[in-house]
Amino acid sequence: MNLEKVVFGFFIVLALTLNFGFFLGEMENPAHHSVYELFAVILINLIATGLKLGDRSHIGAVLLSTSLVADLQLIAAAIYWAFVEHITNTGLTPQVMASIISLTGGALLANVISVVILVSDTLMTRH
Repeated sequence: MNLEKVVFGFFIVLALTLNFGFFLGEMENPAHHSVYELFAVILINLIATGLKLGDRSHIGAVLLSTSLVADLQLIAAAIYWAFVEHITNTGLTPQVMASIISLTGGALLANVISVVILVSDTLMTRH
């Protein structure tokens, strides 16, 4: 068993599951979505992106692009959350929370694509 591949797969799947955990719940209810969980999702996604940087294959490029999309959407969600909470003092209205969850939904889709590619590549690999 290759430890490097285990760690790589671990972080990709962890990014997906954490993203799903944040996304799950009533879209407009801030009590169902923790800012700390969003922070964890961003951190793990950034680690997964870093692990994908070394692969120079075509599959590696596609995996990196899906990670970058997820990172962009998650960071946009966090910036929007911070903006409405601390700059505009609007607070987490149902509309704001729905926008934040929509952004993380896009990141969730990118993470699903990444895991599907990883599993497909693993299944196609012959020893």
